Amino acid sequence: MNKKLMIGSFALLAFLSSCGNKQTGANAPEQIKAYSVETVSSQNVELKSIYPATLKGQEDIDIKPRIDGFIEKVFVDEGSIVHRGQPLFKINSPASVQNVQNARASYNTAKLDVDRIRPLAEKGIYSKVKLSTYENALASAKAALDEAKAMAGWTTVTSPVNGIVGTLNYRQGSLVNNTTVLTSVANTTNIIAYFSINEKELLTLLKDLKGNTQAEKIRNMPRVQLLLSDGSEYEETGRIETISGVVDATSGSVNFRASFPNKHGLLRSGSSGKVVIPQPVSNALVIPQKATFSQQDKVLVFKVVGDSVVQKTITVKATPDGQSYVVLDGLASGEKIVTDGVATLKSGQKIKVKSLK
Repeated sequence: MNKKLMIGSFALLAFLSSCGNKQTGANAPEQIKAYSVETVSSQNVELKSIYPATLKGQEDIDIKPRIDGFIEKVFVDEGSIVHRGQPLFKINSPASVQNVQNARASYNTAKLDVDRIRPLAEKGIYSKVKLSTYENALASAKAALDEAKAMAGWTTVTSPVNGIVGTLNYRQGSLVNNTTVLTSVANTTNIIAYFSINEKELLTLLKDLKGNTQAEKIRNMPRVQLLLSDGSEYEETGRIETISGVVDATSGSVNFRASFPNKHGLLRSGSSGKVVIPQPVSNALVIPQKATFSQQDKVLVFKVVGDSVVQKTITVKATPDGQSYVVLDGLASGEKIVTDGVATLKSGQKIKVKSLK
C-alpha cells in the first residue's frame, strides 16, 4: 500500500508540474518583430505626365479635282516629295471641253450682233439703248468664255504645298468629281501632336505655371518630349502651342496641340506616339513604392506612432523611375513609415525599429 501511495503521489506532482509549465507558456508575452523604418523628408523631383497622341503634318491637305472627268495621267507616286505648284494628276474632262466650245460659240454670236448693230446705231437706224443691250450681252458672253477656259485649265491638279504624297486612292482611268479625294499632301517640316488631358489635370498644370492668362502660361510651359510607337524617345523636344478653350462635355477632357521639328523626316503624318510633359515639383515628399499597399483602390502606408503602427491612406503620383511615389496628400515631413514587410503588419501592431533612414 505504501508503494502504491508513493507512485500515485509522484504521478500527481508530475501532472501539476506539467500544467504549470503550460500556463506559463500561454501567459508569455508575444514576440515583437523588427522592421525597417524611414523618416519622410522633402526633396526636389521632376514628375512626367504621359498622354497618347496622334501625329499630323503642319499642313495635311486632301487633294481633290475641281472638275468632273477621268484621270488621264498620274505624275507622282505614294511617298513622293513634291513642291507647291507641281502637277500631280491630269484630268480628261469632256464636259469642260464642251463648256468652252459652247461659251465660245455664244461669244462669237454676241460679237457678230454687236458688229452688226453698231454701224446702224451710229446712223440712227437703231437706238443706242438697243446697242447697249447687245454690248452687255457680249460682255456676259466674254465672261462666260473666260470662266469656261479657266475651268478647262483645272484639268491639271497641282500640289498646293511642299510636302509628301500620301496614298493614291485612284489610278489612271478612274472617274472622279470635285468631291473625290485623290490623295493627300502633308507638309511634315514640323509635326503636330494632338492629345488631350482631363480637366482636373489641366487645372493642376496651369496652377503651377507663371502668367496671368492662358496664353502667358502656355509660353511658360516647359518643352515636351515625344515617345515613338516603339517606345524610343524622339531626338527633338517640342512645345505646346495651343490649349482648347472648351472642355469636351462627353469625356471631360481638353485638347492640346504640340509642335515638333522634323528636319530628318523621321516622323510621318498619321502615325501615333505619346507626349511627355515634365513637371518639376519643389519640396516633394518622396517614399519608396514598396512601403505602400493597396486596399479598395486606395494607397496606404503604415505610419509609426510610438512603438506601434497605424494605417494611413495617402494620395500619390509615381515618379519616372517607377520605384518611388511623390506623396500629394496624407503624410507630412518628419513622419515615420515602415518601408519593408508591410504585408505582415496590421494596424495597431507593436514593432521594433530594425533600421531608421
